[in-house]
Amino acid sequence: MAVKIRLKRMGKKKAPTYRVVVADARSPRDGRIIENIGWYNPRVEPSAINIDEEKALSWLNHGAQPTESVESLLKRAGILGRWQEAKASAKAEASQASS
Repeated sequence: MAVKIRLKRMGKKKAPTYRVVVADARSPRDGRIIENIGWYNPRVEPSAINIDEEKALSWLNHGAQPTESVESLLKRAGILGRWQEAKASAKAEASQASS
């Protein structure tokens, strides 16, 4: 099962807010989700981003693929950078252990 981290549109007409959710790639945009990991409100200045870092890192480690818009939000929140650092350090430890 391919899992994506993506945005689910919420709110009134012409006043969107979004939930950052983990869902099966085959499900519709606002359909069934696996887990809600945060929210994003683009209508305030500056944009409000609230993502549970532990849940996001856990899903990224399990192979969930973020969409382009969620990848941008994760970069702005600093979560994607921490995940890439952790992945690089794990790879370095594995290469040292095999040497």
